[in-house]
Amino acid sequence: MDSSNLHSLFSIWVKFFFLFTPFFALTMFLSLTQSHTPSQRRSVALRASLSVALLCLFLFFFGNIVFKIFGITLDAFRVGAGVLLFLSAIKLVQTDPAVSSSDSDSDIAVVPLAIPVVVGPATIGALLVLGGEIPSTQQRAMSCIALILAVISLMVIFLLSSAIERAIGKRGIEILSKITGLVLAALAAQLILTGIQHFFTEIH
Repeated sequence: MDSSNLHSLFSIWVKFFFLFTPFFALTMFLSLTQSHTPSQRRSVALRASLSVALLCLFLFFFGNIVFKIFGITLDAFRVGAGVLLFLSAIKLVQTDPAVSSSDSDSDIAVVPLAIPVVVGPATIGALLVLGGEIPSTQQRAMSCIALILAVISLMVIFLLSSAIERAIGKRGIEILSKITGLVLAALAAQLILTGIQHFFTEIH
């Protein structure tokens, strides 16, 4: 793999990684598993990561089919997904995550941890757009690898959640969540501007 492909892989990985709002997800993970044993936390982390991977791969590869079924243009979905993503970014920047504890016997790996904490409406929309705008097989394969790497990165954060909390504290995690919100706001603006630009280009 040459340097340009590595750069593209890294760029796509960063997009997916921040779409998952990893530090907000970490805050939720710590709260929802505060009564869990270390082995139970590992189990939740693995099952949540697997759920995120399967859902994201499905959305990424079948986005075009969704567009065709509902007659939605990619540019219209860009704008819609961008708005949702921007609203999510505002929540991350302006407010502290609303967390609640969970009984250790309840299965929180899929709901609410995987859906909607990691893969919420904004993330779903962005995944559909990213999957729909990549035409070539090589690019889609590279994006798939980047997506899997992003999920693995999220899983590592979950597995190391206790150590991260001890190292930087809850305040440090909140600060990282707000930084994530700023990155998401930039991604949202790019989606909206691209959709509007392509729309007016097609008109002219």
